[in-house]
Amino acid sequence: MRRRHLLAAALATPALPRLAAAQAAVTMRLSHQFPPSHHNARVIAAFAEDVKARSNGQVDVQVFPAEQLAKAGENFPGVARGAFEAAAAVNFQWGTTIPEMNAPTLPYLFTDIARIRRFPGSDAAKFMEGLLERRAVRNLMWLYTTRQSIFTSNRKPIINLADFQGLKIRGLNALTDHALSAVGAAPSAMPGPEVSQALQSGVLDAGLTDISAAVSRRYYEIQKFGTVAPYFSVISHVYVNPRWWNGLNAAHRTAIEAAARKAEQDQMQITEDTATAALVTLRERGMTVHEQTPAEAATWQAAMQPPVITAFNRLAPEGGPRAVELLRAIPAA
Repeated sequence: MRRRHLLAAALATPALPRLAAAQAAVTMRLSHQFPPSHHNARVIAAFAEDVKARSNGQVDVQVFPAEQLAKAGENFPGVARGAFEAAAAVNFQWGTTIPEMNAPTLPYLFTDIARIRRFPGSDAAKFMEGLLERRAVRNLMWLYTTRQSIFTSNRKPIINLADFQGLKIRGLNALTDHALSAVGAAPSAMPGPEVSQALQSGVLDAGLTDISAAVSRRYYEIQKFGTVAPYFSVISHVYVNPRWWNGLNAAHRTAIEAAARKAEQDQMQITEDTATAALVTLRERGMTVHEQTPAEAATWQAAMQPPVITAFNRLAPEGGPRAVELLRAIPAA
């Protein structure tokens, strides 16, 4: 109820006016879907405090986590129309609207941490920022969210490709699920909050999620086995309304940008530390966890990556190959 009231009030707000340079204070309402305990949410909350400090209290970033202001699917139109100033999304949520944003999520394409650290400010990031601008939003920062997935099951571990045969498994989306279909699984895309119940009821035989989410959603209580793999990366991002942004004075923009750059870098280590701790927790809570070897990863990549890249290039015939090329061009050292 509170979310609906907040969103109704935001939508009733007139289009955002240009802010005069002399204006003493501004408000930046930031909507996102992550629960407060999620590492993305913690970084965004710290970003808000940092902006306040850097602007001497003149910029008030009001964060609305866990879809309190708008549902995940409402964030883009809300920011583009000016109902509120900013929002966060994970890259693959852009789906077919901006299909190139799926590129980091292609199996085994972009999971090396050294290359991920170089993503903000890279040509790949600038390419995607240009695509976002065409959709009437301005990217503010990139938040590395995960590069380690876990395949969970109860019957037996999922280690060899043959283990996927006939398996009803949680998928991610229609694009990346080509990888699971290619190895004989039957993927079913569903939101993270619905997966636990589907596993318990038998709707799904196996789960697929970020290793940190496996802890927060207590997979260790309902799944015996887990295989951790560098399957794909998820990079979240925060974007703002361009009219609002252009109306800020230079000092306010500088404070926000400086805090955003710090948040990008802080997120890198926080995400890695969260994943390391999650692996320990899963084992301590009784899950038998197998970490994929390089040889196993190469075998999975050879079977899973080509069908997804083929589908990706069909979905984005011009920008798709360019996005992949730019990600691959980011150096590891």
